[in-house]
Amino acid sequence: MRFSILPALAALLLSGCAGYKLGPAKPTYMADIHSIAVPTFKNATLIPRLEVPVANIVIKQFQQDGTYQIASENNADAVLDGTILSIKRQPARSLRGNVLQTTEFNLILTLQVKVTNRITGKEISNRQFTGTTEFFVGGDIQQDQQQAVPLAAEKAAIDIVSMLSEGF
Repeated sequence: MRFSILPALAALLLSGCAGYKLGPAKPTYMADIHSIAVPTFKNATLIPRLEVPVANIVIKQFQQDGTYQIASENNADAVLDGTILSIKRQPARSLRGNVLQTTEFNLILTLQVKVTNRITGKEISNRQFTGTTEFFVGGDIQQDQQQAVPLAAEKAAIDIVSMLSEGF
């Protein structure tokens, strides 16, 4: 009698785990997507040579997350087309005694990202993402800004990957 209750008790205790599964928990609109292609971004700004580094930062973030494999455009389930819309710098701190001389800037990078199912051609997502960072002014403000762009792009890439792999 004691042994006949054991299987029933085990089935009852383990039934609470019936809905769980191993692996990434993708949002429903990305359920059939397993690989994604990230071609070179388009650049709508006047700042040159940003297209490839920004795309590489997004690819690196996808690889760190691990939910989707990076594939070529011909083999991927979805294609992420990105555009660098704007890069703005706003003064954050001025020099004491001279309010016209800025010592620290906030950098705001805005990206437009469109994800399309390669097989059906259906648009999955189309959103804007912003990445921000701060930088101090040294000798050359253009060089300082150029060094801050990858940090802002990385913050935007984290949001992009989070939205596609977790749904938020």
